[in-house]
Amino acid sequence: MTTGMVYLVGAGPGDPGLLTLRGAEVLAKADLVLYDGLANSLLLRLTSGVCERTARTKVGSDKTVPQADINDRLIAEATAGKTVVRLKGGDPYIFGRGSEEAAALEAAGIPFEVVPGITAATAAGEYAGFSFTHRDIASAVAFVTGHEDPSRDASRLDYAALAAFPGTLVFYMGLGRIRNICEQLILEGKPPDTEAAVICKASLPNQKVVTSTLSDLPEAVEAAGLNPPSLIVVGECVSLRQGASWFEERPLFGQRIGITRPQHQCDIIANKITALSGQPVIMPLIEINPVDDAGLAVVDKTLQQLDQYQWLILTSVNGVAAFMQRLWGTGGDVRRLGHLKIAAIGSSTAKALEQHSLRADVVPDSFRAEALAAELAPLVEGQNVLWARANRGRDVLPNTLREAGANVTECVVYRNDDATEFSANVAELDWVGLSSPSIARQFAAMVKTHGLEPFHLNAKLATISPVTTAAAKEAGLIVDTEATTYTWDGIVEAIVDYVGEPRL
Repeated sequence: MTTGMVYLVGAGPGDPGLLTLRGAEVLAKADLVLYDGLANSLLLRLTSGVCERTARTKVGSDKTVPQADINDRLIAEATAGKTVVRLKGGDPYIFGRGSEEAAALEAAGIPFEVVPGITAATAAGEYAGFSFTHRDIASAVAFVTGHEDPSRDASRLDYAALAAFPGTLVFYMGLGRIRNICEQLILEGKPPDTEAAVICKASLPNQKVVTSTLSDLPEAVEAAGLNPPSLIVVGECVSLRQGASWFEERPLFGQRIGITRPQHQCDIIANKITALSGQPVIMPLIEINPVDDAGLAVVDKTLQQLDQYQWLILTSVNGVAAFMQRLWGTGGDVRRLGHLKIAAIGSSTAKALEQHSLRADVVPDSFRAEALAAELAPLVEGQNVLWARANRGRDVLPNTLREAGANVTECVVYRNDDATEFSANVAELDWVGLSSPSIARQFAAMVKTHGLEPFHLNAKLATISPVTTAAAKEAGLIVDTEATTYTWDGIVEAIVDYVGEPRL
């Protein structure tokens, strides 16, 4: 059997956008991903491999995994011929124990590659608004561990040298020993009034920064209730921070937003939320599934009769994907559609068609069934219209077109099924986006199943359209804001507008 390959990949400090291109490339081909507790789980969207969490510190009910066991696992899986990614927060070799893993792999004769990552200190300073090596303040920066090997009899840290260091000190993993660190630096001559700070959860939407003097920092941190992962910064660079940083000024900073659309459609909107300093939480409430064999037979028969139709209507991105995939799978391609006029319900559906080099003839300004029906009604009298749709949905469109004299055939090309469990803790969210009436009704039902009443939710609700708002209210939900553009981009824009308005 051919020996596999191990990649020791730096995941960066937390913001998923800070993963390197090489890191994304190797994740895409991984059979197995062993990720540590500091790696952002959103990065797992980049792989189709099996993913396992291997935290070395206890978080909640998660088991801790000793470093020796991780080393052995890497060797065993690679020996079995697998491509393994060890995904580590920050950089593998900056207090990440990646060098220990590399040594174990080398001793076992396992080929490996180290993919550097942005280390936590670099991101922490820049996301907090500090320049560790500002030319007017510091010409050097020292990265120091605040958590040494517990098996050592004595510390290797020379606090006298650190106190005299002519630059910025950054302590990793030192929050639990912050009082001792500050006291030792002062004891060895560091002025008590030296600027100091702690940056907690750097580059994430729940980032917190506490600034103080070296002598008062432990009390300030305790009062703020900061938790790991955190870094301690000591030096004049802390004085450069004025108010909030660029990262904290973005409109969705601190907002945890539940994305309820199907899993495979979350990437673009999750990236947009991240770019606005929000935290996307993937929590699909519907699953997109293929039709069964009987349904597939109906689709195939319809595809063989495309020459009988004058219009093709598509009302979702999923509908486009399912229709075009089956057309291709049965030996056809876009040439079979050359005689058809095509209508799309909105810009997202139209863009999905463009991916197949198809241009929609009709796209209403308002992305809803009523608007599409109104535009089509004068055009379809006496015509045969094919609607490629999901297994469920509103009847406004076919009813209106039939009243206008069209012969409408409804062909179910994919299934829209409800999820049965929340994949996220709804109580921890600030917002939930509801992007269809069925999603709104399912959300309300699942909330009640979990013993909650809709009006007790901490999370605010943003809907995609008036129709979805009506369905949400009918199900007992309280809607806080509604998109004016009926897309997920519109939901995000509505949340941004709401968050930016002063509230009484």
